[in-house]
Amino acid sequence: MIRYERWIMPDDVIVAKYRIETCLGIEQVAEAIAGEQSSGTFVRIPGETDELKRRARARVAKIEPLDAADCPALPGGRPPGKSGGPARFQRGEITLEFPFDNVGANLPTLLATVCGNLYELSDHSGCKLLDLELPAAFGEKYPGPQFGIPGTRRLAGVADRPILGTIVKPSVGLSPAQTADLVRTLGAAGIDFIKDDELMANPPHSPLDQRVGAVMRAIQELADQSGKKVMYAVNITDDLEAMLRHHDTVLAAGGTCVMVSLHSVGLPALVELRKRSALPIHGHRNGWGMYTRHPLLGVEYTAWQKLWRLAGADHLHVNGLQNKFWEPDDSVVRSIRACLTPMFRPDDTAMPVVSSGQWGGQAPETYRLTGTTDLMYVAGGGILAHPMGPAAGLRALQQAWEAAVQGIDLHAHAQTHPELRATIARFAKPR
Repeated sequence: MIRYERWIMPDDVIVAKYRIETCLGIEQVAEAIAGEQSSGTFVRIPGETDELKRRARARVAKIEPLDAADCPALPGGRPPGKSGGPARFQRGEITLEFPFDNVGANLPTLLATVCGNLYELSDHSGCKLLDLELPAAFGEKYPGPQFGIPGTRRLAGVADRPILGTIVKPSVGLSPAQTADLVRTLGAAGIDFIKDDELMANPPHSPLDQRVGAVMRAIQELADQSGKKVMYAVNITDDLEAMLRHHDTVLAAGGTCVMVSLHSVGLPALVELRKRSALPIHGHRNGWGMYTRHPLLGVEYTAWQKLWRLAGADHLHVNGLQNKFWEPDDSVVRSIRACLTPMFRPDDTAMPVVSSGQWGGQAPETYRLTGTTDLMYVAGGGILAHPMGPAAGLRALQQAWEAAVQGIDLHAHAQTHPELRATIARFAKPR
């Protein structure tokens, strides 16, 4: 199994790396961003001494020029000067060091510092946070994942392969009884993990307490028969007080996982849930495309996942190879590696959740490119829409991962495994 080396963390500075674009000098813009996010104001104010500015100002530590473009990536930037020649928009990567004393071990203020008004500056026509390095004080204040990979494996009863799971679909429409029936079918087939859809939390047609009661009765019946307890991630996303109450409902019913939509609840709410939680927290990243889809705006996953791991997420969605969304495979692979790279302690990694248009066909490439089975592999339609039924869909997924880990060609393995053969016929693109 591949293990990734931890980052080296500085003690007295917060290091942030950005990709920027500007028609001005990169050095000039890097200094403008550093000043805006630390000691800079547009006019000197009373009490603003030179010594204070030196102590509090962010420092430009590194500048790496990249390519240039003829047109700006984003509107609203400062127009080019009147040189008479065509405007060129230079791109580059800059590394800034913010004094730790400006921020302290404070996640919300950290976010305001590294992802705040710098996006508003007219000096640039593109700015994206690529990575963060944080002082040890953050790891001392924020304990990070409580269960992580080892605790999740223990509760799911899966030791040495991916945790295979699915999503309850449709996301709206099923009653608590219908949801429990589906869980019973999948659990009887041997599934490890099932999650609510991010759109299914506590709606009138399926109140959370009723859904939890029905689902956990089915899960307990299956556990009594087989000895295996399915991990079900109940979506408890809500206002903070309600979210904590929902957690307690799941815990009292014998549940082993809760899920939250991270962007919907925010960092402080996740921190509070982590303090209360006696269960793994499944972090769903819905809305992440707003932060990263543009190459010169927002936040790269490498930086993003550090914030949510610190806040307490045990599992983090990373998309999947050959997914139904926009993200390229190399980005997904980087995200998986980021989750598996320790920050402050060897055990503060998060379980990557591979999903989005997944079926068994992506398993060989996922394993080849990441070299790990420390992940959740979650297929919705890839299991539920199998032509032989959901149970066969799960068996096909199991067979695909067997082939991937053993280095067996998927189509060769399918010759002796009818469920895999049927899933290839149903989902594979023509060769």
